[in-house]
Amino acid sequence: MSPLITPADLAALDGAAVLDVRWRLGGPPGAESYREGHIPGAVFCDMNADLAAPPGPEGRHPLPEAGRFQEAMRRLGVCGSRPVVVYDEADSTAAARAWWMLRYFGHPDVRVLDGGLRAWSAEGRPLATDTPDPAPGDFTARPGGMPVLDAGAAAKLAYDGLLLDARAAERYRGEVEPIDPVAGHIPGAVSAPTGENVDPSGRFHLPEFLRERFNTLGAVPGVDVGTYCGSGVTAAHQVLALEVAGIPAALYVGSWSNWVADPSRPVATG
Repeated sequence: MSPLITPADLAALDGAAVLDVRWRLGGPPGAESYREGHIPGAVFCDMNADLAAPPGPEGRHPLPEAGRFQEAMRRLGVCGSRPVVVYDEADSTAAARAWWMLRYFGHPDVRVLDGGLRAWSAEGRPLATDTPDPAPGDFTARPGGMPVLDAGAAAKLAYDGLLLDARAAERYRGEVEPIDPVAGHIPGAVSAPTGENVDPSGRFHLPEFLRERFNTLGAVPGVDVGTYCGSGVTAAHQVLALEVAGIPAALYVGSWSNWVADPSRPVATG
């Protein structure tokens, strides 16, 4: 089953929990956008409060404890036996984090609305401004459903396999760093900006296109693949794009914000 779902298929899907995961680094707050209009029945899922632990040495968006994530998902009405659909504004950057988190903690049926709210609205589908109060869910969080990397494993994979850097190319090269205290990339990593996974409308490219893209970067049979970004959000988008292409990949959740927390770790530029 594809990890993506179209607006038409979502409209025909009964019984799914729908999570609005709109978020953008630096704002505006996703909750404000949600109140202005959302897919009917969707509940707002907060990137910082629901999909990450507080920032610290582990990174800007570290993994929350299983119990904390379980509590958040149950509050949002997520059940283990019902499908979940997640969406954001358009390009699935934030929605992919929710998709990956639910998969990592063991939910068997999670899909991302391809093209997000923009694709939904472009088809003339309705929006709502109410705030639903879903019945509590029964989702049980069991970590381990998706492969992860720590700093040591990421460093090793950069030489023994393929480690993709999902950030913009200028951040990879170390020319700019607007967020983290050190610029550059993990030595041996390959630049693979997530913006190239989607078309101008925010929809994912076809699986064949993505497969060729990642094959060209070195993701070929027999090569282990991992990915990282600034804090593990856009890297989840990369994992999603790789899955659409039929290529399994591990996520370095702490990503660059965790890597540079230890000044002894090497940094490459260029």
